[in-house]
Amino acid sequence: MMDRTDRHFRYFMRRMTRHTLLYTEMVTTGAIIHGDRDQHLAFHPDEHPIALQLGGDDPRDLAQCARIAADYGYDEVNLNVGCPSDRVQSGNFGACLMAEPERVAAGVAAMRAAVDLPVTVKHRIGIDEIDRYEDMARFVRIVAEAGADRFTVHARKAWLQGLSPKENREVPPLRYADVHRLKRELPGLDIEINGGLKTLDAALEQLAHVDAVMVGRAAVDTPYLFAEADRRVFGDADAPVPTREEVALAMIPYLEELVATGDRVHRATRHMLTLFFGVPGTRAWKRVLSENPRSTEPAAMIREALARVERAGTSPRAVVAASA
Repeated sequence: MMDRTDRHFRYFMRRMTRHTLLYTEMVTTGAIIHGDRDQHLAFHPDEHPIALQLGGDDPRDLAQCARIAADYGYDEVNLNVGCPSDRVQSGNFGACLMAEPERVAAGVAAMRAAVDLPVTVKHRIGIDEIDRYEDMARFVRIVAEAGADRFTVHARKAWLQGLSPKENREVPPLRYADVHRLKRELPGLDIEINGGLKTLDAALEQLAHVDAVMVGRAAVDTPYLFAEADRRVFGDADAPVPTREEVALAMIPYLEELVATGDRVHRATRHMLTLFFGVPGTRAWKRVLSENPRSTEPAAMIREALARVERAGTSPRAVVAASA
């Protein structure tokens, strides 16, 4: 998710879940090859397991970026064939590539030949008029022959003309049954479902039909739902379930490090605004963090925000994952 799943967001999510695979924002091959690599690719060791999501269509460039990802220590390389934005289409990558499965397959094959990392593909149900189940199944079969390790299917088609990226996340109807059918008919493939899944209960229901679940916007809007993910989804009975207060306090050393390096705490605290979503005091929490984007005393700011939550009638120490 562009401008969302940056390294600060991923570090924040790791205060709640250790097992969930986290993704970078989509980074184009050109940005990696010709741009500031550390800016695009550097990450904190705590972020593992982490996948680099690439945008591109040239097999040589994709292979080069896969090798760079391996050198940086990424755990997976993912090719985005699902983003419908105009900017992505103009570069001939993203969802428009669903019309060219052979090109996608060539890119996957090149990456597989270049690295030992898992190479995965994220795509849509279909695009524009290429939206029958049979069209998607053909795309998946062709790309699977190139060696893709997993297919993450956003269970909505994308309209490349006429709808904004936001509308493409909401207007086309969800077609979970098509993704379930894909898994039934191609049981040897690793199929992951994405789209409209907002709770762990919803994710667990999907796991009766597919191999994995990707949660997108809900991770941004309600991040605390992941506090129980390690126990409920990954079966780690010993995983801690931190309170929201514990999550907030655990971020203080990271925020202080940002200050020490001359960075703004807002780059991280903007991702923390929804930590108290759905409980009394969330407005007060957001207000304190939003009004102090350049704070040089993050510990005092976080403790003041927690105090405001408590004064609003919620004890942060008592708000555990079951309330998410």
